[in-house]
Amino acid sequence: ADICFTSTTVPKMIMGISTHSRDISYVSCLTQMSLFIIFGCMEDMLLTVMAYDRFVAICLPLRYNVIINPKVCWLLVLFSFLISVLVALLYTSATLQLSFCTKPEIPHFFCELNHLLKLACADILINNILVYFITGVLGIVPFSGIIFSYSQIVSSILKISSAGGKYKAFSACGSHIITISLFYGTSFGVYLSSTGAQSPRKSAIASVMYTVV
Repeated sequence: ADICFTSTTVPKMIMGISTHSRDISYVSCLTQMSLFIIFGCMEDMLLTVMAYDRFVAICLPLRYNVIINPKVCWLLVLFSFLISVLVALLYTSATLQLSFCTKPEIPHFFCELNHLLKLACADILINNILVYFITGVLGIVPFSGIIFSYSQIVSSILKISSAGGKYKAFSACGSHIITISLFYGTSFGVYLSSTGAQSPRKSAIASVMYTVV
């Protein structure tokens, strides 16, 4: 999901830098936006799955192979993919109802939904409600699962008597915590700041953090 998520935006960014053009066709815009949403949602949910994996590994080590078996892993990935496709279909269907006065021109290196809505001539109230509702659900529910998992992990680690055991347990979660911080921090920043005034340059910088880095 990580590689696919980045691959939906980087090619267009490179093309835009080399050609100094920000034009994009409506079909290409919808395609890029749909793929971006699918892989973005998948990464969101898979980060939660990874937090659960670490919770089981640290808090329930003797039951790890029973709980986290190949069948469960495949089911979690399939569930994440199906939910992501459903979300992308909802966004795309709502966007297809919009009309544009001019050819859509992306404000920076990829076709982000909140910027596309600003170019619409029609009433976008329903679209905005849909965007913020789904974004809120996909942000709060998985993030709450991550917080719960790590609260249990920290509680279990503090009960470990040896310093070496604590370090080993914390080090197993370090890279995942950094990834979560980058993904959620910049994602929430971009979408929450879109409610107020924000320059395209600042929006592009924030978007680079959670789409490319």
